[in-house]
Amino acid sequence: MSDLPRKAVTRTAKLAALPLGIAGRATLGLGKRIGGRPADVVAAEMQQRTADQLFKVLGELKGGAMKFGQVLSVFEAALPEEVAGPYRAALTKLQDAAPPMPAATVHTVLAERLGARWRDDFLEFDDRPAAAASIGQVHRGVWRDGRVVAVKVQYPGAGEALLSDLNQLARVARLIGPLIPGLDIKPLIAELRERVAEELDYALEAKAQQAHAEEFEGDPDIRVPAVVAQSDQVLVSEWLDGVPLAEIIARGSREERDRAGWLLVRFLFAGPARTGLLHADPHPGNFRLIKDDGPPEGWRLGVMDFGTVDRLPEGLPLPVGTALRMALAGEAGAVLEMLRQEGFVKPTIELDPDAVLDYLMPMIEPAAEDRFTFTRAWMRTQAARIADPRSPAYDLGKQLNLPPSYLLIHRVTLSTIGVLCQLGAEAPFRREMLEWLPGFARDEGLG
Repeated sequence: MSDLPRKAVTRTAKLAALPLGIAGRATLGLGKRIGGRPADVVAAEMQQRTADQLFKVLGELKGGAMKFGQVLSVFEAALPEEVAGPYRAALTKLQDAAPPMPAATVHTVLAERLGARWRDDFLEFDDRPAAAASIGQVHRGVWRDGRVVAVKVQYPGAGEALLSDLNQLARVARLIGPLIPGLDIKPLIAELRERVAEELDYALEAKAQQAHAEEFEGDPDIRVPAVVAQSDQVLVSEWLDGVPLAEIIARGSREERDRAGWLLVRFLFAGPARTGLLHADPHPGNFRLIKDDGPPEGWRLGVMDFGTVDRLPEGLPLPVGTALRMALAGEAGAVLEMLRQEGFVKPTIELDPDAVLDYLMPMIEPAAEDRFTFTRAWMRTQAARIADPRSPAYDLGKQLNLPPSYLLIHRVTLSTIGVLCQLGAEAPFRREMLEWLPGFARDEGLG
């Protein structure tokens, strides 16, 4: 693949072929069952082949297709276990890998953006990509001052590909939606489309990353690599070593899982409070656990990719923590009133306060306990409760509204919970909320 496929007709054809392939396998599976093969064996085989096709296409296309797959991957913890198995490996592949852009294309982009003598900026530059993401790939190098650096190069045509993919994915959302109960795919795609221009702008990303790097410089828990240079579609940052979170999810020890989960929650809440920015792409490919020879409490979380951020000058909104605190105190009427004020309940909708509290309480359980263990089983229970038409939570959930100002916060929170459930992390998450979430600790004498 010489560069990112840009012709809309080619990309659209690949995406449009996905449902046809799925339908073909369903027909084939029916034939095998009629032929006497056990139904569960046929179903497992079909799921595996469907996963392979779906995520192979998303990964090859990069752009918006791969971005969507990465976002989707953090929600696999909500899938029923018998379905999740075949999909888990395919989903995880999208978090940190994609077919590479050829070295000649990389050199052309670097010459255009850093100048014809771009190699003078580097003591070393590795033509082999160290990682690939939805709109760019990363190369390892040594900067002229001796620092080891990560050089992120945007794929040619990334903008056109992103928009084309997301438009097409919106058309096939109904086929992908049933994979994950309780997740409405269309708003997710719409929100990704709105963020396209921001993610393509490496100058904005560099500014957000540097703000975090300066704020967390010397921090004992969080490390953000400093920006070394930036020009158009090229971003050079300090290199970040560590164990990828996807690797810890796959085979990490209990200590690694718990420490990574705890730090992930600390960054989720402390980041906006300290920088006025919310890192809005919390899939495992963007995090590393930085270990040393010391005990787990000394390990740090490395954070990368600030292409999508939510700007929150006052930190996370005060009503979030306040409503959460009131809900845990059983103040149903006050919670409903705050949800109404913030636009979660439209003026024409009448709801029973106790029913709203019953809807919320299982989901906010992690905030009620001094220590909580996130598991796939817990997340599946929450997703199934909201998605089951026979459940009271299903009817109530359909009457709630998600205000635009909360959309990104909502997605980041859900995504982080998805990663925590993949990790199976146990930690004192409530402590982080008491320290960093505005409004949550008030009247408790603890913050």
